[in-house]
Amino acid sequence: MKNTFGNSITLTIFGESHGPYIGAVLDGLAPGMEINEEYIKAKLAKRRPSGKISTKRVETDEFLIVSGAFEGRTTGTPLTLLIPNTSTKSADYSSLSKTPRPGHADYTAMCKYHGFQDPRGGGHFSGRITAALVAAGAILSFALSKKGIKFGTHIKKLGGAYDREFDKTEKDVDALENLNFPVLDALAAEKMMSAAEAAAECGDSIGGVLESVVIGVPAGVGEPWFDSVEGVLSHILFSIPAVKGVEFGRGFGFADMYGSEANDAFVTDGERIFTKTNNNGGINGGITNGMPIVFRTAIKPTPSIYKKQETVDLETKTAAELVIEGRHDPAIIHRAAAVVDAAAAIAVADLLATRYGTDFLADN
Repeated sequence: MKNTFGNSITLTIFGESHGPYIGAVLDGLAPGMEINEEYIKAKLAKRRPSGKISTKRVETDEFLIVSGAFEGRTTGTPLTLLIPNTSTKSADYSSLSKTPRPGHADYTAMCKYHGFQDPRGGGHFSGRITAALVAAGAILSFALSKKGIKFGTHIKKLGGAYDREFDKTEKDVDALENLNFPVLDALAAEKMMSAAEAAAECGDSIGGVLESVVIGVPAGVGEPWFDSVEGVLSHILFSIPAVKGVEFGRGFGFADMYGSEANDAFVTDGERIFTKTNNNGGINGGITNGMPIVFRTAIKPTPSIYKKQETVDLETKTAAELVIEGRHDPAIIHRAAAVVDAAAAIAVADLLATRYGTDFLADN
């Protein structure tokens, strides 16, 4: 099992949903980077469940940095972060080792790990593990913010409702920092919340689309082929549970455009070179062009639903029916926004460290 991402800055995640701890190791960090614990707590809070459309399992996400830091600064050695699991009900998952949930990793985990996997709460395949990813990403996004690089994600589509486009991008990104339900248009937010609550009331779940922007990344970052900006970002984004689609700029919309419409004209103000439009999402030939990086992720509905579902009994190889118990999210998209931002920060930090060296993130 491979659990490490990155080239110059690497992230390794570990733990299980109902184990004593989950955690992350960041290696390749520059020495002297500030670790802002309040900032990390704020990012974890945006991922934490709340309200009718979230699981009733609420963890405090108290974290402990056990290596790689001294007196609030990175030492340059591997940084290890632990988050205890304090709210587990493992008995709710006792039947899932032989009757896998449709759409979940229960069956594929058994095929790969021959039944030795931890099935409680989804084990290592649980969305719970994303808390460690968010904490690690917060360390990097705080360092990147000092370089003028910011990340923002909003719910673009949910339950037939659409949020507005990013307008004044930096102002919108700042506004999203203060929203637990990350939607820029208040009316759209009400419609989306109603759709998610309706799914919850009938024991079902709902998916949607997130839209993200990264501002402040300089031109010239990335590689033209196997480590393109799209490739590196997609690599980590597809590691997030429930992400089943990623597109950049206009994405699949390019299929309905002419070249004259799709191309972003270059202009200058005498000092900077930029583009009139940003259909390509800030990337040309796998390399950043200095415009905001824009991408969308499709989030599938949570597989753990309370409706009766068809499955099989893995022991007897016979048909079976499954009605799950436990605490599950009817919608995870609002919580996933914080995870996407963290994943993007990890990928962008690695791309920048590869381009400029790991000391790029050091405090000057």
